[in-house]
Amino acid sequence: MPTRILPAVGDADAVRSLTTLLSQLPDAEPVAPVADSTQLVDTLARLAAESIDELPEVVVVHERIGPVPALELIRDVALRFPAVGVILVTSDASPGLFQAAMDYGARGLVALPLHYEELASRVNAVAQWSVGVRRHLGAGGDVFSGVGGTVVTVSGAKGGVGTTLTAVQLALAAQTSGRSTALLDMDLQTGDIAAYLDIQFRRSVVDLATINDITPRVLADAVFRHDTGVALLLAPGDGERGEEVTDRAARHIVGALRSRYEVVVIDCGAQLTGASAAAVEMADTALLVTTPDVVAVRGAKRTVRMWDRLQIRKAEETTTVVNRYSRGTEIQPALIQRITGTAIASTVIPANFKELQGAVDAGRVHELDSKGSVKQALWALAGELGLVKGTEGAAQQRRNGRARGGDRAALTFRRRKELGR
Repeated sequence: MPTRILPAVGDADAVRSLTTLLSQLPDAEPVAPVADSTQLVDTLARLAAESIDELPEVVVVHERIGPVPALELIRDVALRFPAVGVILVTSDASPGLFQAAMDYGARGLVALPLHYEELASRVNAVAQWSVGVRRHLGAGGDVFSGVGGTVVTVSGAKGGVGTTLTAVQLALAAQTSGRSTALLDMDLQTGDIAAYLDIQFRRSVVDLATINDITPRVLADAVFRHDTGVALLLAPGDGERGEEVTDRAARHIVGALRSRYEVVVIDCGAQLTGASAAAVEMADTALLVTTPDVVAVRGAKRTVRMWDRLQIRKAEETTTVVNRYSRGTEIQPALIQRITGTAIASTVIPANFKELQGAVDAGRVHELDSKGSVKQALWALAGELGLVKGTEGAAQQRRNGRARGGDRAALTFRRRKELGR
């Protein structure tokens, strides 16, 4: 059986050199190369959706692939497609890089300039490993092999617009419909999910910040299983510890949650950090919550422009949710859409704080009256977004095929922060 090899190389000269050598390998079947990390993940996702047997046995990643750095891309591929063996092609064949590549999930490393014998030996070894893994999976191993669950971030145009309440209710709606759901509090300094649900916790997202290999057991130890069934990964009790969650750690954590849950809802709060920037960039759907008043809409516009400048997300790829809406409000959703340039959720959340106040003060927002207009609207929003079983098809049409797992947003954010901008 021929070995299918997928090169992931951004440089045209390197593509020609690599594909020429690969075509000379015995029993090798090189497939059309991909030019960047986005194309690679999308290609593997499409093949995995058909069958694990459709995936190539070997993926060869060049060190200059982009926009996601090669090691981060390797980790992403290894996490989502464990039956695919990855080889890193690099000019740095030092023991340090070799160890780092292995830690990130690579199965081999080939030094530049390429030599036939070394490349043939690595490809053959990795292909045999991949075949063995697939034989094990075919025997009934319960190993995740898909592209992962749906990630939705909820950010606020400013503080107090209802970001946390929206995130909590979206997660509850998804879980109640029968989809395994995780709720991550990425409002690292002022996260209030624990208070909204009246829970005491020992572990938080900070406990995962320094772990490179977040296994299912490690993840299970960090999450808090709420009575509703939602898995909670909470912000630290001491806000200053939020700085320990870097953009890189955030990508690892979101990737681990995505690989274990069908729906991951992330409360990003109203402040932008490297971690929240990475989460918004990775998300399938990024929500921006605003209220229909001048200050909040101005904040929404400011946030959208900042995301665009930092290459986190374009305005048209963001969905604005209007909270505390009433027909008599002077600023209507259509006007907010024109001001921000974003899409507007068809579902608006009515202004009716009276039905929320008791549950919020008691920390029991999961017990909101099902007949209440606010809860009904928030759960209708979950259905509109495809988070509720049976609504995925309609929501899929809203998505634009964004890359999952890129880090350009967080890197740009960190650069500007270091430059003092």
